Amino acid sequence: MRLSLSSALFLGCATLLAPAAGAQQSTCNAPASDPIVQLDMPGNPFEPVVTPDGCWIFVTLTGGNEQGGGRVVVVRRDAGSLRVERIAELNGNPTGAVLTHDGRLLIVADGGYVAFLDAQKLIRGDGNPVLGYMGNGAAVGFINVNVTRDDRLLFAAAERAEAIEVINLDTARATGFADRAVIGRIPTGNAPISVTLSPDEKYLYTTSEGARVEWGWPRDCKPDEQPSRTPPPARPEPRQNNNRHGGIAPRPTPDAVRTAPPAAYHARGTIMVVDVPTAATNPQSSVRSIVAAGCEPVRLVLSPDGATAYVSARSDDQLLAFDTQRLLSDTAHALIGHVDVGVAPVGVAVVDSGARLFVTNSNRFEGGADDRQPVAIVDATKLRAGGSKAKIGTIPAGAFPRELRVSADGRTLFVTNFASRTLEMVDLARAH
Repeated sequence: MRLSLSSALFLGCATLLAPAAGAQQSTCNAPASDPIVQLDMPGNPFEPVVTPDGCWIFVTLTGGNEQGGGRVVVVRRDAGSLRVERIAELNGNPTGAVLTHDGRLLIVADGGYVAFLDAQKLIRGDGNPVLGYMGNGAAVGFINVNVTRDDRLLFAAAERAEAIEVINLDTARATGFADRAVIGRIPTGNAPISVTLSPDEKYLYTTSEGARVEWGWPRDCKPDEQPSRTPPPARPEPRQNNNRHGGIAPRPTPDAVRTAPPAAYHARGTIMVVDVPTAATNPQSSVRSIVAAGCEPVRLVLSPDGATAYVSARSDDQLLAFDTQRLLSDTAHALIGHVDVGVAPVGVAVVDSGARLFVTNSNRFEGGADDRQPVAIVDATKLRAGGSKAKIGTIPAGAFPRELRVSADGRTLFVTNFASRTLEMVDLARAH
């Protein structure tokens, strides 16, 4: 089933009157007649954020170089269908987003800003939903955000600043989102992306696409845009950093430096483990470990029990599995499984109470707008056991499938197809 943008925008002209909560939720989560539904988007969709009742999806559209910045599209889900209700304009370049647990704020990583929107105004369509911005538009590249369960601490990954900004959300709300709400910055590797909290929120896990130059790690990874997927010759493992007070990862052995490949190759990326209580007061000293994590690790999600971290290694074409306890205590043996999933994987989602994983194969550097890429399905148990035969199937997607989100009831998967400009809704009971 495919819904045209023109008809969706026509429907968006009227203000929606929400039914009673119980009836609304039951109809919102009703299955579609088709297992996969596509909705045209008025731009390149990045992140789908699903409300807990499953009735609304806020989709960020990146601005890129277009005049006027990006947008947030409000999508209504009801009786197995999707439609665009309204569009909110934003400054900057919106990408990752998160809904606060009180349901009041949609927080958007917005390039040079962090944007704050009134979620209820987005739903009702009554007035300007943009409450304010933090940041001054500088090219720090805010890419992803996350907030603690009590809605008091906000983490914003800044790709170009090699840092995660830590924000006191109570102060931000009280001051009209003034920059003095910033507590400080957690130092990371190059291009931090994920900001994933452990179930007990004691730790924050973040990925960086590459190690910092000053760490001197061997350059094992080919350029992302290089068509050939053939890896360079094997190199010595970089030493891991278990400095419990943060600090810089040690240099590799002299032999590793002497045999480094040409400058076109670059160092592996990292997983960093951050102590959240320390980050709340002293972000600069909150890093507890730094672990090499393949070439261009970008997204990281956790198993429901928090024992396993799943990471998409984009340039390796693999999904990796790490033991989270070993990320702190035994970094040399933290990697417990890996599996080839497709070309340039990005988004990852855990479904079926942790039994399966879905991974987008973006082909982002070689594909076109007319491509149809697969989303890989991975058996989590087989991946944790090493990865042999862990890939068990695929489902169809559009061009450059980017981010994945699962509805609160665990029955529906949402996929943003960035290059083909669609939001995809998948009935997981019928996805094979």
